[in-house]
Amino acid sequence: MDLSIIILNYKSRELVKQCVKTIGLLAPKISYEIIVVDNASNDGVGAMLAERFPDVRFIASEVNSGFAAGNNLGIREAKGRYVVIMNPDITVLSGSLEEMMAFMDTNKEVGVMGPKLIHPDGSLDASCYRFPTMMIPVYRRTPLGSLPVGRRAIAEYLMEDYDHEITRDVDWLLGAVLIVRREALEKVGPLDERFFLYFEDTDWCRRFSEAGHRVVYHPVAKMVHYHERLSAQGPWFLSILRPSTRIHIASCVKYFSKWKDGKKDGKKVSA
Repeated sequence: MDLSIIILNYKSRELVKQCVKTIGLLAPKISYEIIVVDNASNDGVGAMLAERFPDVRFIASEVNSGFAAGNNLGIREAKGRYVVIMNPDITVLSGSLEEMMAFMDTNKEVGVMGPKLIHPDGSLDASCYRFPTMMIPVYRRTPLGSLPVGRRAIAEYLMEDYDHEITRDVDWLLGAVLIVRREALEKVGPLDERFFLYFEDTDWCRRFSEAGHRVVYHPVAKMVHYHERLSAQGPWFLSILRPSTRIHIASCVKYFSKWKDGKKDGKKVSA
């Protein structure tokens, strides 16, 4: 088995249907399996898959345990020599899965790789970053981000000095789509389940780097991301009232408690 594709669902049945359907229509020229994990959505995704896509493996969690724990349920069942975690709001483009696997086959030192993500209108959806400092969440959530120092820090964090058309090593990659080498995964371990949502991808990429594996952004492979940033909608002073914001803050605290420095230059520290 070449590739195990894990799609985590939480109340996104129609997105899951479209994501799985598109992969099937593209008929990737590799051996692959699709594993859908449901985080106690109660949205009928299991019945839909059984009727429409009987070859898809389905795992139903009795509780919503979060992004990391949900994906880990799929990772533990995956049989492929590469594992892909993929959000249901991703549309796979022709040849992208083959390109991702070919790149990993050619570059044995790469532990985790992410493709270029684009919005439905074709514009860039930034998905590679430098490691955040403790001030980055503050700058991004308050008017301080509009100050010159805030703008400079955010631009550096978002890698705005990079045109995103060249394959390169990066600090971390967005967890919307990641391909991971089986041997590296067995060495590094699965996602850290202390993170319910947010920062688990930052932490995972950092752990791959700590273990000596490259983390690479590869824009030759492209996918469409129908993403809405729920944790940053509306006036900044009202954001704390949203559950997604509070979860984001909690994950932020856990990340900086774990890594201490949070430096964006990729400096290695103890976990």
